[in-house]
Amino acid sequence: MLFKRLFLLFFLLFGSLSDSNKKVAYYINQLDRVKQLGSITVLSRYDQTTFYENASGFSGLEYDLVTLFAQHLGVKVNFKVPATFSEILLQTEQGGFADFSAAGLTITEERNKHLLFTPAYQKITEQLVYRSGTKRPKKPEDLSQGILEIVQGTSHNESLLLLKEETPELQWLVNTELETDELLYLINERLIDYTVADSNQITLLRRFYPKLHVAFDISPPRRFAWAFTKSDDLSLYNEAALFFKKIQQNKTLAQLLERHYGHVKQIRYVGNCTFKKHVSSRLPLYLNLFKEAANKHKIDWRLLAAISYQESHWNKRAVSPTGVRGLMMLTQSTAKGLHVTDRTDPKQSIYGGALYLKQRIKKFPNRIQEPDRTWFALASYNVGFGHVNDARILAQRFGKNPDKWVDVKEMLPLLSQKKWYSQTKHGYARGKEPVIYVTNIRSYVDLLIWDTNNKKRNENGAMPVITK
Repeated sequence: MLFKRLFLLFFLLFGSLSDSNKKVAYYINQLDRVKQLGSITVLSRYDQTTFYENASGFSGLEYDLVTLFAQHLGVKVNFKVPATFSEILLQTEQGGFADFSAAGLTITEERNKHLLFTPAYQKITEQLVYRSGTKRPKKPEDLSQGILEIVQGTSHNESLLLLKEETPELQWLVNTELETDELLYLINERLIDYTVADSNQITLLRRFYPKLHVAFDISPPRRFAWAFTKSDDLSLYNEAALFFKKIQQNKTLAQLLERHYGHVKQIRYVGNCTFKKHVSSRLPLYLNLFKEAANKHKIDWRLLAAISYQESHWNKRAVSPTGVRGLMMLTQSTAKGLHVTDRTDPKQSIYGGALYLKQRIKKFPNRIQEPDRTWFALASYNVGFGHVNDARILAQRFGKNPDKWVDVKEMLPLLSQKKWYSQTKHGYARGKEPVIYVTNIRSYVDLLIWDTNNKKRNENGAMPVITK
């Protein structure tokens, strides 16, 4: 009897330990843990430069980079967005909250003491921003007459401290609640006078706030990188370093930078302001038609509206010297092929233009991925499918990627040079025009997305901001 009791006790104990072992996972290192779990957790922040939501889902340079890294590892991504920028730095330093941070973090001497940075992926400068109607400050001493406010935890504070060594009277406020894009809104509304923003951020946001201007740089060129907790386990960090080396060598990084920043400098102040006026006065006349036609062909209505604005400035009576006319500026032969009988009729023109765009998108090889596929379609809408294909062939001859817009847009201007167009099937073309055309439309789409999102926020009584 005693033997049976001991055997039963041994069985229960052994069985309990066996069950427990099934629940406990053993990892060789951090990289092994990530792969076994099947996911990485990343700290980021909502901003146009990092991670935000647009018409087709989530976007942003950091979002795209992290998504590619996750694909490289064969895992999924979980994004965590702390309440403030300072918390991102604190949680990264302490560890245990996420695997790393991808939040547009500047490498600084002070941060290097507490964080481990990957190879850099982008260069920026920190810039002093002011609003038109305010006298432009030319040097730090000129800031004493206004309110300068920055975000807590950013590298901007370190840069200002260095300036203060030479300009002791320099003073500023540190905001513990708002982000830089929100401070830019306050400047636009004349509630504060100055703030500091990274050059990539002000490049993007000035499209939405055209009265904001850069006074001067407050820092030398700085570099962005992902940040890891300092640790003896470098397995995941080393893999990230290899990933950045790979995407630099195969030009994926250059393509991503072009995707997010390659279109943002074309539209100037006057054009931006005119566009905003037309959004209020002209767009409402055709908004439902854009939405209906876009929905029918499963494209974003803002893309369709942006094409129309680039073509006609939403003027249904628009006519070009070459005879194209209407809201979508269709040629007579194109209209005939689309069964458009009256090019000046808004509905026929918009529905015809939507169908024509869809045909352009479908015509390119399936291997071309979005958004490059749409950029090619837009270029062919402007200059014709044949000329875009000629540029793609030239790109291949130059050892570039014929399926990437960042490479093909460099080839299109060559089609106006006899040395090159004489070697192509379709001959001469004003190759710079489709590049400008695509660039403008991409900016108009961004402006329409911003306008739509901020109208929703205003309906909810929230302060208009760029981020999600």
